[in-house]
Amino acid sequence: MGTEPQAADRPEVTIVLPTYNEAGNIARLLHEIHGALRMPHELIVVDDDSPDGTWRIAAEAGVPGTRVERRTGERGLAGAIARGIDLARGDIVVWMDCDFSMPPGKIPALLDAIGAGADIAVGSRYAAGGRDARPFVRAFASVVINCLARRLLGIHVTDLDSGFMAVKKQVFNTVPFKRTGHGEYCIALIYNAHRCGFKVVEAGYECTDRAAGESKTNASLFVFIKHGLQYLGMALGLRFSRPPCAPANRIDRS
Repeated sequence: MGTEPQAADRPEVTIVLPTYNEAGNIARLLHEIHGALRMPHELIVVDDDSPDGTWRIAAEAGVPGTRVERRTGERGLAGAIARGIDLARGDIVVWMDCDFSMPPGKIPALLDAIGAGADIAVGSRYAAGGRDARPFVRAFASVVINCLARRLLGIHVTDLDSGFMAVKKQVFNTVPFKRTGHGEYCIALIYNAHRCGFKVVEAGYECTDRAAGESKTNASLFVFIKHGLQYLGMALGLRFSRPPCAPANRIDRS
């Protein structure tokens, strides 16, 4: 039994997959994730009413433990992930991009880190074993943004806008999830969890260009500068904000 994929009525882990126009990727992704997991799990596809019918393909893929949430009046990456977290039944929630830029085979490494005592495991392009193999503009912009944000926040995490994470669901009882924007939610979650005393670790992975379809983010330098300024503005605001947890409720890891 330990060598077979396990979907379950009582999942230990929930995989949240935010999608928009991923018809060329979603069925294969669901099958690969299901095949990579050896603990009871569920997969939740949160689709923003994709014109290419991603939601329909996901529902018909025949992967055990899959649920599809079709949002017809809402849009946005952070909101889709937040909806998946709301629906999650697992004690651990994982989310990732659905274009194969993040390898399904690395999910077990994130779960192993949680099993070893972490509260949050971040898939990192910059930690040991990690690499950003995307086109130069995207890779370079991400390096610069992360270096500056890390200096602003004074935190050890190297990939603050990763978007490939495993989180104990109980963390959300203390740290609110930012439900709007693009990658800002990731920076806020990691930093707020860190200063509330939760253990945040990283696991390296190789980030590649998407397997099929078009990126939701135009790869122009202008767009990345715009996003970068938004992320750095978020980091600066966080640096001078109060933590979401009261001092008496912070976890002492010393």
